[in-house]
Amino acid sequence: MEKQKFAATGRRKESTARATLIPGSGKGTVNGKKLEDYLTRDTLINHALRPLEATENLGKFDVICSTRGGGLSGQAGAIRLAIARALKVMDPDLRAVLRAGGFLTRDPREVERKKYGQPKARKRFQYSKR
Repeated sequence: MEKQKFAATGRRKESTARATLIPGSGKGTVNGKKLEDYLTRDTLINHALRPLEATENLGKFDVICSTRGGGLSGQAGAIRLAIARALKVMDPDLRAVLRAGGFLTRDPREVERKKYGQPKARKRFQYSKR
């Protein structure tokens, strides 16, 4: 496999991520920082790299991501979807493995809007009968 780039986009909540996979030693960068420095929690790092683990490509590709919007959790989810889609572009045979792991499905959950007359989206003020 010659030096090729495989890129894809992923989204979650208000976050968008663009991931590029380049054959390499397994380094990861997000917005110019190391993956470990940007996604500060180990659970977020594991969550973002799970598609590479499932397809046994963890040390074979350098991952370069650019993210914007949302918080760290949403960005980690967006990176995960972008990596999975880039793997599918690289090798269409991996689609079955990625689909079985649920990596190709975009998480549709969004924040519910706050309603007037309530302190939060679903929380109500205490009811007083008298």
